[in-house]
Amino acid sequence: MRSAVITFPGSNCDRDMAVAIEEVCGGEVHRVWHRDAELPQGLDLIALPGGFSYGDYLRSGAMAARSPIMRAVVAAAGRGVAVLGVCNGFQVLTEAGLLPGALMRNAGIRFVCREVALTVANTRSQFTRGYMPGQRIIIPVAHHDGNYQADEATLDRLEGEGRVAFRYAEPVNGSARDIAGVLSEKGNVLGMMPHPERRIEQAHGGKDGRVLFESVVRGLVDA
Repeated sequence: MRSAVITFPGSNCDRDMAVAIEEVCGGEVHRVWHRDAELPQGLDLIALPGGFSYGDYLRSGAMAARSPIMRAVVAAAGRGVAVLGVCNGFQVLTEAGLLPGALMRNAGIRFVCREVALTVANTRSQFTRGYMPGQRIIIPVAHHDGNYQADEATLDRLEGEGRVAFRYAEPVNGSARDIAGVLSEKGNVLGMMPHPERRIEQAHGGKDGRVLFESVVRGLVDA
């Protein structure tokens, strides 16, 4: 499996993401700088990690979404390459137009950093096929602007098309309809606020995040 992790100025979870992909998925993990114009050939997975790209200046993810490498990421997503954006990466995906909606300041204007319970809302995507429908999982969150918002028509469309991947099992940040993860129309792009890369070993407190990466591998094998 060939993967790439994009690093922006202010990324701080890029190494965690690369280690998780290498540990679970195997194969070569390329580290790509945001100013690069091209991605390595033959990628199976592109990951946009958490952090504070450009210091969250203007809006979280807004400047990173205009980095040169994002043109190549958008093109790869259009070809069907799997793209995972976690936390700040989710913000970048919405700002780049790969996912609908926006990530706003948390309700209560507080940074949330703790383990949270999620329910799996979609088990048909290449990121979630390893989970059971309605399964309750525990994944850490660490964000200040994780409040997912979209207009009612967009939320209804996401619900109707089965594009809500994960929900918070309890209110966490004011997210509309407690949405914690959203899929693209083709299902090959996933943005989520919780950090699956921080939950891949029992030493981390559990392996609920590992299943997401295993699902990507399984999808490639079954394709």
